[in-house]
Amino acid sequence: MSQSETGFGAIMRREQGLRRTLGAGRLAMIAIGGAIGTGLFLGSGFAISLAGPAVLLSYAVGAVVALLLMGCLAEMTVAHPTSGSFGAYAEHYIGPLAGFLVRYAYWTSIVLAVGAEVTAVAVYMRFWFPDPPGWLWIAAFSALLIGINAVSVDVFGAVEYWFSAIKVTAIVLFIGLATYILWRAPGAATTPGFHNYWARGGLFPHGLWGAWVAVIVAIFSYLSIEMIAVAAGEAAQPEVAAARAFRSTVLRLILFYLLTLALILAIVPWTLAGIDESPFVKVMRALRVPAAAGVFNFVILIAALSAMNSQLYITTRMLFSLARAGHAPRRFGELSRRGVPLYSLLLSSIGIALAVALSVLAPGSSFILMLAISAFGAMFTWMMIFVTHYAFRRAYRGPTSAPLHFRMAGFPVTTLAGAALMAAILVTTAFTAPFRMTLVFGVPYLALLALAYLIRYRFR
Repeated sequence: MSQSETGFGAIMRREQGLRRTLGAGRLAMIAIGGAIGTGLFLGSGFAISLAGPAVLLSYAVGAVVALLLMGCLAEMTVAHPTSGSFGAYAEHYIGPLAGFLVRYAYWTSIVLAVGAEVTAVAVYMRFWFPDPPGWLWIAAFSALLIGINAVSVDVFGAVEYWFSAIKVTAIVLFIGLATYILWRAPGAATTPGFHNYWARGGLFPHGLWGAWVAVIVAIFSYLSIEMIAVAAGEAAQPEVAAARAFRSTVLRLILFYLLTLALILAIVPWTLAGIDESPFVKVMRALRVPAAAGVFNFVILIAALSAMNSQLYITTRMLFSLARAGHAPRRFGELSRRGVPLYSLLLSSIGIALAVALSVLAPGSSFILMLAISAFGAMFTWMMIFVTHYAFRRAYRGPTSAPLHFRMAGFPVTTLAGAALMAAILVTTAFTAPFRMTLVFGVPYLALLALAYLIRYRFR
C-alpha cells in the first residue's frame, strides 16, 4: 500500500523540514541512551527487593514485551519514517482522537521523566559536593543539555553517542570483572556464587505476586526504547537505518539487563538490595575494587544525563508533531535555521522547572513522585502502539497492498499478547504502593485530554 493510497503521505509532508542526518549507529545509541539510565543502575535494586532472585523472570517478561513492541514499531517505522511516529500512526490508523491522546500523554510523560532524571542528577552530585543546594545542579546541567539540543541534531547525536558509549563500556567492564570473580570463587556459602539464588528464601521469596509486581519496574527500565522510532524521522536512510537499529538495540538491552542482574544476584545477596544506592556500587564494594563508589557514581551521573538528553530530544519532536497536526500553537512547529524546533524545546523543558520547585519544596520525595506520575503516559503509549499495529496490519490486507519490507512475526497473536500484557501491567500499578499515583494521575488526565479534544474539535 503506497503512501498516496493510505493518505499517510499528507502526514509526512506536514512534518517535513527536520534534517535527515542520523545513521543507524547513532539511532541505536539514542535508544540505548534513553533505556539504560536510572532504571538499570538504581531502579534494579528496588526490583530485586520486590521479587528476590525471581527478578530475572520479571525482567525476562519485560524483555519479551519490549521485543514485541520493537517488532511492531520497526514494521510501522520502516513503512512510514516520520518524527510523529507512533502518534502519527495512531492518528491515521485508529483516528484523530487516538493520535491526539497518544502524543499528549507521551509528551507529558517524558516531560515529567526529564524532571525525574535531572532530580536524580542533583542526588548524585551530593556524593562529591554535599553542601550546594540541589536546584543549583539542576539549573546548571539543564542549561548545558538544552544548549546541546538547541544547536543541531548532529550535535545532539554526537553527544548522545558518547554518553551511551561510556555507559555501555562501564557495563561491559562490570560483566567481565564480575564473571572473573565468580569463576575464581571457591564455592563456600559465604562467598560469591550462584547458591545466592536460593540461599535466602528460594527463587521466589515473595511468591509469584512479588515477581509480577517487579515487572512494573522492569517495564519502566525498558521505557524509552521507543524513542528510536521518533529519531528515525531524522535518519539519513530511514528504511535501512531503522531496521538495523531496532535489531541491535533489542539484543543489547536484553543482554545488558538480564546478564548484569544475573551477576549482581550471584555476588551480592538479594536481601541487601534496595534503593539506598546502586546495586552496581554494592557489587564493586563487595569485590573490593578501589574507588568503586566514585567511579560508578560518575557512570550513573552520565546515565542520568544521557537519558535526560534523549528525553529532551524526543519531547521536542513530539510537540513539533502536535503543532504540525494543528493540536498545538503553530509556533511550536517552526524550525530554526539548523532545523531545530526551538520553541518546542523550550516548552518541553517545563519538567525541569517542576523539578526545581519540588527539589526546594519536597527534596526527600520529589524523585519517586515524578517517577510514578510520568510512568502512566509511557505505559499507555506502549499499549496503544500494539493496538495501532493491529489496525496498521489490517489496513495491509487488501490485494493491492505493497509488500512490507519488515514484518512482525506471529501476527496477530504477538501483537494482541503485547497489548494484553501492557493492559495488565497498567492495572497492577493500582495495587502497588510506590506506583499507586500512576493511575490516580493518569486516568483523570487522559479523560481531561479527551474532553479538551471534544470541546475543541467536536463542539467548535
